[in-house]
Amino acid sequence: MRKIAVVGLGYVGLPVAVEFGKKQPVIGFDINEARIKDLQKGIDFTNEVEQADLNQADMTFTSDPTKLSEADFIIVAVPTPITETKQPDLTPLLKASETVGKHMSKDTIVVFESTVYPGATEEDCVPVLEKHSGLVNGKDFFVGYSPERINPGDKVNTFKTITKVVSGQTDEVLNIIADVYASVVDAGVFKAKSIKVAEAAKVIENTQRDINIALMNELAIIFEKMDIDTSDVLEAAGTKWNFLNFSPGLVGGHCIGVDPYYLTYKAEQLGHYPEMILAGRQINDFTGKFIARKVVKDMIREGINMQSATITILGFTFKENVPDIRNTRVIDMIEELESFGLTVQVTDAYADAEEVKRHYDIDLVDQKDLKKTDAVIYAVPHESYQDIGWQLFDDLYNSNDLLVFDVKGELERENKPSNVILRRL
Repeated sequence: MRKIAVVGLGYVGLPVAVEFGKKQPVIGFDINEARIKDLQKGIDFTNEVEQADLNQADMTFTSDPTKLSEADFIIVAVPTPITETKQPDLTPLLKASETVGKHMSKDTIVVFESTVYPGATEEDCVPVLEKHSGLVNGKDFFVGYSPERINPGDKVNTFKTITKVVSGQTDEVLNIIADVYASVVDAGVFKAKSIKVAEAAKVIENTQRDINIALMNELAIIFEKMDIDTSDVLEAAGTKWNFLNFSPGLVGGHCIGVDPYYLTYKAEQLGHYPEMILAGRQINDFTGKFIARKVVKDMIREGINMQSATITILGFTFKENVPDIRNTRVIDMIEELESFGLTVQVTDAYADAEEVKRHYDIDLVDQKDLKKTDAVIYAVPHESYQDIGWQLFDDLYNSNDLLVFDVKGELERENKPSNVILRRL
């Protein structure tokens, strides 16, 4: 049995570590000491792992990198963000590789799960491992790649229930990696032809979704000029058996809004300008501003006094039912609305107020403390909001009518109060 360690205990690493921990002792390493202390107490701020599962797993949570020397199968699951200029930022991945290299033992297999461009594992990470370990790749240690497929907030499609793509630098290493993951993944494993193939498979999963959502967002922009409800159009078109079920909306987070830039970066390095992928990114990055401008137009049409108007935004995280605020595109709406001189108040049922203030300089308001408002943007349909339904807006009316813009079209139109003016993409 392989001795497993997981480096990086965030939205991806922790669920992976805990599932292995239910089968055998596992070392969970993270440089965030506060995170380690919380996990030792059975607390997971990401809400991805239940306390009962944490308690059930045989885990050693640590920020001491020397513990990695006790493992011979190390899984690296750290973030791979982008810079302000939308270039891949491999800093966390290379730092993790350095830490692993300094402390790994001979004959260790290192498996990377972080989303990267094809070639990064062998071209960027392996040299760092060799430099800091003094070991030779392919002789003294081996590497593999198994792309993460964690969907934050999703309790149905989980680490155990999604087919695990695996790859390794030799057939023998591939088989070992496949066996290790197969011991905990109920859906089974798929052996990719090479490490680069596995890397490419991951990065195109989210690129495909990004482009499809971009098409929906562009359709929303076109249909807005025609005064057509995009949701109505998609409902009608969806009656055809092969129509793909995508909807317009904000595209943020650490995956769909980021991963395509890893592929476009590599493509441009090779002399190809990826027009469709970058066009999709531009459309999706513009959508927050488009929604804000649409709301402003609707407010003017309804005769709302723009000089004294207040707009309320319900939801700030990048998607529903998670506390994750990384790369949330709700901020685009806020900044655009404020550029018109409007007062904006923001609330969220999951986001940490201190973290939002630190990263975005936005002061979240408790839902019970929201002031009367002239318009509401229902940005993130958290389950707690959906459970309340239209009563969510009862205390927000600033006048007889209330303009509500439902970004994801989650509110039930048939139950809409008569004094609500409902708008959607």
